[in-house]
Amino acid sequence: MHNKPEFSLFKNIGYALAGMRFTVAHEKSFRTQLIVIALLSVGLFFAPLSALSKWILFASTWLVLIAEAFNSAIERVVDLVTQEHHPLAGQAKDIGAFGVLLAFCLVVMIWGIVLYSELMD
Repeated sequence: MHNKPEFSLFKNIGYALAGMRFTVAHEKSFRTQLIVIALLSVGLFFAPLSALSKWILFASTWLVLIAEAFNSAIERVVDLVTQEHHPLAGQAKDIGAFGVLLAFCLVVMIWGIVLYSELMD
């Protein structure tokens, strides 16, 4: 016997949307990052960059949101398993936060490379 439900595209999209609504409603850092992305997107719209560069820069910002969503999921699972301070629980949360930091560093590198290449043309 297994605990895996049958695949349903519409149900899976519903689960994903429920996760998105929960994350936006309950994760302040996620909301903050959404606001930053919205502001950057407005700036990109008016920036004197090629359309391709704009799309690369816009798409790259979502890497941080993806990492933050996974980090929030890790935090929820850790909190479900234990409310006590345990070194492994703390390490799991720290590693999740490190993933967000790595994503942010990658976005900064992408922005730097794209903007540098645009300015050098």
